[in-house]
Amino acid sequence: MSWIYLFFAGLFEIGWAIGLKYTDGFSRPLPTVLTVASMTISLGLLGLALKTLPVGTAYAVWTGIGTVGTALLGIWLLGEPATAVRLACIGLIVCGIVGLKLVA
Repeated sequence: MSWIYLFFAGLFEIGWAIGLKYTDGFSRPLPTVLTVASMTISLGLLGLALKTLPVGTAYAVWTGIGTVGTALLGIWLLGEPATAVRLACIGLIVCGIVGLKLVA
């Protein structure tokens, strides 16, 4: 169950990272409320996952999911560059996440 909590915590981390872009410096109320809600849910789920998972593994996987998802959504939603090197680096992060899951 902890891995499920951690997976969803990572998804909500993506939500708040992308949400920050849409808050326009916290000047737009709805994106700000949704971003803060995403932050709260993400941290709450991470806390639940940490009850049984090692902190180093859980934190690395949580940030890895957030990093990969945010980078991909940045490319898709915000028109950020999708260079071969950037995509390869994202792939390396995915390999690291999978590796940590396999050894934990």
